[in-house]
Amino acid sequence: MNLPNKLTLLRVILVPFFLLFLLVDQIPLHGLWALVIFAAASVTDALDGHIARSRGLITDFGKFLDPVADKVLVFAALIAFVELGLASSVAVVIMMAREFLVSSMRMVAASKGRVIAAGKSGKVKTAVTMVSIVVILLLLAIADFAIGAAIPLAAVSNVLIWICGVITVYSGVEYLVQNKDVFTGSM
Repeated sequence: MNLPNKLTLLRVILVPFFLLFLLVDQIPLHGLWALVIFAAASVTDALDGHIARSRGLITDFGKFLDPVADKVLVFAALIAFVELGLASSVAVVIMMAREFLVSSMRMVAASKGRVIAAGKSGKVKTAVTMVSIVVILLLLAIADFAIGAAIPLAAVSNVLIWICGVITVYSGVEYLVQNKDVFTGSM
């Protein structure tokens, strides 16, 4: 197994540790540790792709596992936020539904020999979602130090997640419209 694939696997392995620190508030500085682990996992995402492309180490396993690892990390955070009262379950389900729909379309297209690349709005959706998660985790980490007591964490978090949800719906609709031939069978 090459280095990029090991980094991708590391991202998946970090998810349970991220959740442990995020959800167990009896652990001292749990929000800070959750932020550090999420940041480390996110860095592996940037590193694995860069290393794979620069060294010619792109593999079918990596092409499959990398987006799966990304979704596992992001949805672990979002579902944990629901449990903590920091995100609407409706917004998170909308975001998950979009990912299942887009992934399904990509699989159908791939079965017909077509690769559908991520669109601009999908990349914006991903960036806004990752930044929102980091901001929420940063606010949790600040609360660990009892200096964030005046921050309305749940309100800020829910607004950020709903913004992500709206962008997710837009990018999903755009994706469907641009690739409707996958469903009509005319590709």
